[in-house]
Amino acid sequence: MSAIPLFAVLLALSGAAYMVGRQRACSVAGSPQGLRELHSRPTYYGSLAAMWCAAPAILLAGVWFSLEGYIISGMVAAELPQTMRSLSAGELGLVLDDIRGVVEGNATSRAVDPVLTAAAERYRGLMSGSHWLLTLLALGLAILTTVWVRARISTQLRARNQVEAGLRIFLIASSLVAVLTTVGIVLSVLFEAHRFFQAIPPADFLFGTKWSPQTAIREDQVGSSGAFGAVPLFVGTLLISGIAMCVAVPIGLMSAIYLAEYAHPEFRAWAKPMLEVLAGIPTVVYGYFAALVVAPEIRGVGEYLGLDVSSESALAAGTVMGIMIIPFVSSIADDVITAVPQSLRDGSYGLGATQSETIRQVVIPAALPGIVGGVLLAVSRAIGETMIVVMAAGLAANLTANPLEAVTTVTVQIVTLLTGDQVFDSPKTLAAFALGLILFIVTLILNVIALYVVRKYREQYE
Repeated sequence: MSAIPLFAVLLALSGAAYMVGRQRACSVAGSPQGLRELHSRPTYYGSLAAMWCAAPAILLAGVWFSLEGYIISGMVAAELPQTMRSLSAGELGLVLDDIRGVVEGNATSRAVDPVLTAAAERYRGLMSGSHWLLTLLALGLAILTTVWVRARISTQLRARNQVEAGLRIFLIASSLVAVLTTVGIVLSVLFEAHRFFQAIPPADFLFGTKWSPQTAIREDQVGSSGAFGAVPLFVGTLLISGIAMCVAVPIGLMSAIYLAEYAHPEFRAWAKPMLEVLAGIPTVVYGYFAALVVAPEIRGVGEYLGLDVSSESALAAGTVMGIMIIPFVSSIADDVITAVPQSLRDGSYGLGATQSETIRQVVIPAALPGIVGGVLLAVSRAIGETMIVVMAAGLAANLTANPLEAVTTVTVQIVTLLTGDQVFDSPKTLAAFALGLILFIVTLILNVIALYVVRKYREQYE
């Protein structure tokens, strides 16, 4: 039984355990008047039985599924011919990927090898046996724990305390999962980036002006060892993000001011949700819009004016990206503007200021920290965007500040370097982790600054 059906069965069993625990508590009480003798309400006894029924079995299944792939892969690899087992770790990993591809029905060109086909059958058999063994163990454990809890139910059992303690442990574990996941991501990126910087000097990466990670076929070709100067990527990222901010900040801020200060409540009630719908549109749709509508229009206008405009330009990608992040600026700015105390507006009106003067000289300065925080969050969103840049700005790593030329960004190159079957032993592949580390540091700094500014504003006005 696979993961989803097993979890569904365990949830159904926990529902039955709830009814068993509740009925057992009522039978122990003996009568409606005897319910007063119970330490907790019957629902807590049912919840305790359901918790003990589901939690150990789900924990067992989670650990089992997390280790199952590694164990079975090791068993299958140990049964491969000696010629395959003697391969390097990266090449053996590709062979195991082919075996898993045959199992999942996604066979590659190498998977027609009878040896791999036999290994795939072995892998499938081990996986099936593992699933059935887990099913028996999980269901047996759920039933045993339910019977055990039912036998413990009495008038003195502190069911409510145990249920609340279990919920507290669950919340703490959820928090730890989030924290440990973040730590794991950071450590994995740092480890692979360290391997990259062992092969490529950090100065060449951070200050080099030539980006060509591909290696040549012959040693006498130019760039046979690759060029990993990331300055063109940084410049392209800043160029596209800057264009996006030039579009998003004025439009988002002006729309927020209008909705917060001028718009009728009925108009605001439907205009603001309509504006925020832009944040829910998939980025690939924006990419199509940029590639099929905006880019040809920009190229046509440029040709009419006698300008040399590339078919894929930073201006097209930045413009559409700015449209995409308008809701980020507008929503946050609207919230902080409406949070400005009305007493400040009333004081300005009492001194004879008009509404526009009050907005310019009182409301905006008071809301400025929150607006700046929203803009910084929008910048982080723009820096991390990929799909629009791929479809509208291209993949060319040009070191230029001309928005009419094709450029690329850090995120696009990360996707390009990690596309397809890769062996994590070459600087070409490891360069993606170095770029990810730089991107992580930049976005982290922007988010920290934004949160600091917003928190300072909230402490002052809430």
